[in-house]
Amino acid sequence: MQFVSHIESQDDCFVAECPPPLPDKNEVLVAVTAFGINRADLLQKQGKYPAPAGASDILGMEVSGVIEAVGQGVDKSCIGRPVCVMVTGGGYAQFVCVPVEHLIPVPSQFDIVTAAALPEVFLTAYQALFSIANLKPQQKVLIHAGASGVGTAAIQLARYKGAAVAVTASSQAKLKQCEALGAQLAINYQTHDFAEGLKSAKFFPDVIIDFVGEGHLQKNLQIIALDGKIVQLAMLGGRFVTQLDMAKVLAKRVTLFASTLRNRSDEYKALLVSEFIKDFGTAIESGAIKPLIDTVFEVSEINIAHQRMAKNDNIGKFVVKW
Repeated sequence: MQFVSHIESQDDCFVAECPPPLPDKNEVLVAVTAFGINRADLLQKQGKYPAPAGASDILGMEVSGVIEAVGQGVDKSCIGRPVCVMVTGGGYAQFVCVPVEHLIPVPSQFDIVTAAALPEVFLTAYQALFSIANLKPQQKVLIHAGASGVGTAAIQLARYKGAAVAVTASSQAKLKQCEALGAQLAINYQTHDFAEGLKSAKFFPDVIIDFVGEGHLQKNLQIIALDGKIVQLAMLGGRFVTQLDMAKVLAKRVTLFASTLRNRSDEYKALLVSEFIKDFGTAIESGAIKPLIDTVFEVSEINIAHQRMAKNDNIGKFVVKW
């Protein structure tokens, strides 16, 4: 099979060949039609985010395609079904093996390429908002990087459940897209102090989804509601936070969560997929909630896609098709 290879700490990827994987017990082999690009792929390429132990070193954490073969314990009648799935690694390849319980059927409203943009970002957003922060209807949530893949997913999920949504983003075009998805308050953090903007609007979030860390945490503490929850999903602003005001943490009884999804157990992911489908399957099947795709690339354009991702030149998802 063909796959997208890379040399650690070098920018360019290239297509190479290797034998296809074989499905183990309770796994299926998916013939990949398309795969999503995530910022974690760039970090892994740089040697900063290695694949978990036992996972493929090939980049890629979400794919769509058709079930090609099954392992022991899996009903053969599923062969030929279109699916999308989050993977621990190996997504940038023509074939990938995954646990059958991680599969998400491709919704009838989606084409199979669009479905590649669904699993990683929507499951990450779902986990952060509901599994971790336990967001409730009528509560308020602030979503940083609102125009990112996870951000655009989180806006839709939160609004569908009746929460009020504020976002930050770096351009007017990104803010407009966030508003089109349902955000009621959108602030350009490059030109405005987002904490002051939220205070002026009297928007004090119960939940904050943050990818930045340094540069945002102090302001998050200024505007978070009493008993608020901050879910930290990345550290794009840096790994160290200076002058943390513990007085605000204590006074507001803030809970800070930090979470990654990639290195969770197969059992955890299977339950997450099941709960996600139960809560949002109808909305996704109807098209009420769907991935926002910026650009679909050919595999030959993978380096262009990575360059644009590195520059934050995206609104929603980048998808690559074979």
